[in-house]
Amino acid sequence: MLGTVLLLLALARPACPSPAGAASQRAEALKRLLEVFGIEDPPPPPAHFKQPPQYMVDLFNTVANADGVTKNPDILEGNTVRSFLDKTHGEKMRFLFVLSSVAKNEKILTAELHLFRLWPRATDGPKRHHFCQVSVYQVLDKTEPDSPEGQKLLASRLLSLQGSGWEVFAITQAVRDWTEDESSNQGLLVTVHGLGGSLLDTPPVQFASSRDHHESKKPMLVLFTDDGRRGASLPTAGFPDLQPQDPVLPAKMTVPKLNGPRSTRSLDRLQPCQRHPLSVDFEEIGWSGWIISPRGYNAYHCKGSCPFPLGENMRPTNHATVQSIINALKLSEGVSSPCCVPDKLYSINLLYFDDDENVVLKQYDDMVAGSCGCH
Repeated sequence: MLGTVLLLLALARPACPSPAGAASQRAEALKRLLEVFGIEDPPPPPAHFKQPPQYMVDLFNTVANADGVTKNPDILEGNTVRSFLDKTHGEKMRFLFVLSSVAKNEKILTAELHLFRLWPRATDGPKRHHFCQVSVYQVLDKTEPDSPEGQKLLASRLLSLQGSGWEVFAITQAVRDWTEDESSNQGLLVTVHGLGGSLLDTPPVQFASSRDHHESKKPMLVLFTDDGRRGASLPTAGFPDLQPQDPVLPAKMTVPKLNGPRSTRSLDRLQPCQRHPLSVDFEEIGWSGWIISPRGYNAYHCKGSCPFPLGENMRPTNHATVQSIINALKLSEGVSSPCCVPDKLYSINLLYFDDDENVVLKQYDDMVAGSCGCH
C-alpha cells in the first residue's frame, strides 16, 4: 500500500504546465489517495471557524506524535473515534445526536455520553444532602419521553453535589440500535433525582447545555468504532524510531571515485538499501481546510541497492539471500537482485472534520516506512 501512496503523492504535487491529460491524471491520483484514507470526496472546510472538542485534541496527542505517527498503539479501541455535538438546542436535559456520517460497515465498539458538570450556583443555598442520582434514558417515544413506556434506562450513578468536570456514561447498546434503525433515534433524556427518589425541578447538579455554554463544554457523544480496514502484516508494535537509518555499505564493497552527472547516477545505484525522507504536505495537496492535525508527515521511502553478498545490515529475508546468490552465480536466467523495500511500517492518525462538521480521529495502517531491507 505504501508504494501506491508514494506514487500517488508524487502525481498529486502541483506541476508546471503539462501536456493534455495531466489534469485528469492528477484528479485520478487524488481520487486514489482519498481511497487510501477511506474517503469518497474531500469534506468541505467548516463554514465558520470551529474549535475541535478538547477531548478529541487530547486523545490525538495521547495516541500520536506531532507528525501523527502512532506512539501508543494500544490506546484506541478500533481504528476510528467519532465525536457528535447535541443537535436539539432545546431542552437542557434532552439531547439528540445525528449519526448519519457513521458508515454501515463500521462496527460500534463503545459509545459514551460526555456531559460537563458545572459548579453549583451560589444561589442554590445549603443542601440537605451531599449526593443526588443522575440517570440517562434512551427515549423510545418522543411524544411521551417522561413516561415509563417512553424511555429505557441506560446508565445511572450517584454524584456529589460539589465539584465540576466531565461525567461519562456508557450508552453502547442504544447507539447500536440507532445505527441499525435510524428512525429509532429519538435522543437521550437525563434526569436528576434526590436521594429520596423525587425528581428535582431545579437540580442541584447542572450540566452545560448546547445553547448556553462554550463549545468545549457542550454535551458530546463519542463513538469508538472499527471499519475493518487493516494493513499488511509487517511488524508495527512499539514506538517507532523515526531517525533516518545510517547508511552502511555491505561488507567488501567499495565505492569507486567517479566524476560528473553520470557518475552521480552510478553512485546512487551503488548506495546500499536505506531509508530516505518523503514529505507529505496536506496543504500542498489541498486538504488543509478539513484536516486539523497533523499538517503533514514524513512517510519515508526506501532506495538503494541490494548487492551480493547481503550482510546483516541489509536486513535480508532468507528468500532474498537465496535470490541474491542465484543472481550472482547466474544459475537461472531472468532472476534479478533483491529489492530495497520497507520491512517495518507504522500507522498514522488524522484528526479531521467530516461532511457534517463532526470531528473524527482515524488511524491508518502502513503509512510510514519505519526501516528498509532487502526482500
